[in-house]
Amino acid sequence: MSDIIREIEAEQLKESVDDFSVGDTVKVYARIKEGNRERIQIFEGIVLKRQGGSNRETFTVRKNSNGVGVERTWPLHSPNVEKIEVVRKGKVRRAKLNYLRGRVGKKAKVKELV
Repeated sequence: MSDIIREIEAEQLKESVDDFSVGDTVKVYARIKEGNRERIQIFEGIVLKRQGGSNRETFTVRKNSNGVGVERTWPLHSPNVEKIEVVRKGKVRRAKLNYLRGRVGKKAKVKELV
């Protein structure tokens, strides 16, 4: 049974997945459907976490929009995610950056990896 599931999941994987990790600032190019039109919207923020594996892998990106924190979670292998562009590499020592949710201003920054 698990071999059949693995084969189906392997078909759904993207060929090239952009290399990014937790703490990086990324631009996610997402396809948005509005009626019969389709456009690409950019969501730029810090990657808080990556979880799951195979074709179920997801990542969460957080940004501040007009003083309000906004988080979005995307499936990594979704056809709605056009591409993921790394703006800056972050230096972090955690797998999940949940502590950033309670911080505001300069304290909410992640050091850049040089």
